[in-house]
Amino acid sequence: MKIFSGNANRPLADAICKSIGIELGRCAVSQFPDDETFVKIEENVRGEDTFVVQSSSPPSNHHLMELFIMMDALRRASASRITAVLPFYGYARQDRKDQPRVPITAKLVANLLVAAGAHRILTMDLHAQQIQGFFDIPVDHLYAAPVIYDYVKKKKIANLVVVSPDVGGLKMAYAYSQVLDADLAIVAKRRRSATEVESISVIGEIRGKNVLMVDDLTETAGTLTTAAALLKRRGARQILACVSHAILNDLGVARLRKSNIDELITTDTVHRPVIDGVKITTLSVAGLLGEAIKRIHTNSSVTSLFEFQGGRIG
Repeated sequence: MKIFSGNANRPLADAICKSIGIELGRCAVSQFPDDETFVKIEENVRGEDTFVVQSSSPPSNHHLMELFIMMDALRRASASRITAVLPFYGYARQDRKDQPRVPITAKLVANLLVAAGAHRILTMDLHAQQIQGFFDIPVDHLYAAPVIYDYVKKKKIANLVVVSPDVGGLKMAYAYSQVLDADLAIVAKRRRSATEVESISVIGEIRGKNVLMVDDLTETAGTLTTAAALLKRRGARQILACVSHAILNDLGVARLRKSNIDELITTDTVHRPVIDGVKITTLSVAGLLGEAIKRIHTNSSVTSLFEFQGGRIG
């Protein structure tokens, strides 16, 4: 077994290798003067079970091309199996035709991954679970929830309510409320554009309670910050938010600095610089990904990672 990494999230790849006690594979990933990507696998991979760790975080197109080219290099070097490890699967928000003449880019990326040589996909907290069905190869879908559960439980937050900041995240919020033994509430929203959201009502009892909002990803933080403002007006006390993938562009950072969110809890699926003026707690999913990689290599169950109290996450 050998693990390689592109440039999207090298620290996470190093942490994954450390968690399972192997060295990160030697691979040169650089650019030609015209910005084309150059890849050279610098060790023998003939007959090896190989894993390529690469989130499709910004710049998304560049990091996806790195992944495709790395897999092509491994295939041409006679690797026996190639697993694309995407801690964050980009283009996932375009998973259906919700208006005329638009693409389904989640399916397009799935096709490109297979065409580039992927035999298997390992990913985490897809924006829409049905994306697994876009592949005709095995997909192992992990959840960051166990890592976040442990952190929130240790905080011992009294009088807690788990809130979904939109109707689409209700299933995730329900799972959190069950494990944390907390009440459940929902914020109804209206999306005005890709960057602007209006929260219009709250379903559930919020006044005088501490709130944990849960979502899968945030970039402009519009959904989270507008929901937090509405919850504060409805009498919420402490407001925490947790998201698996915090991509956070400049607009998102500016909104968080001015928001009612006391702490943003996220994971290291996406590598980002230190952000001042916002309390962000980053939890590592390296151990979870490392254990899943070991189980895939030994043909063991990955699903059992998410079984708890007689049930399972997801």
